[in-house]
Amino acid sequence: MTVDQQTETSSEKLARYRLSIDNMDAALIHIIAERFRITKQVGQFKAANCLPPADKSREQNQIKRLRRLAEKADLDPDFAEKLLNFIIQEVIRHHEQAQKTITS
Repeated sequence: MTVDQQTETSSEKLARYRLSIDNMDAALIHIIAERFRITKQVGQFKAANCLPPADKSREQNQIKRLRRLAEKADLDPDFAEKLLNFIIQEVIRHHEQAQKTITS
């Protein structure tokens, strides 16, 4: 243990942890925003080509894939699946809106 580590107070250490969490939260928001920008393009493509807003086969494959990734990352796969399902439902909602826009 270094001298700096020994002299760091509990509140300083907590503040450092929280800053790291805040930075990760910001990165997550930016990554999710970019994902939605891309899925918006997919929704517009699907609407323009009369494709259904949802693709159950793709969703199931993505869930399996994310569960495997979560396990490798030591993250609860059930949590990863819930998170992805939440995102998928929002994407489908956007795709349905894109179809309404095209057909109106």
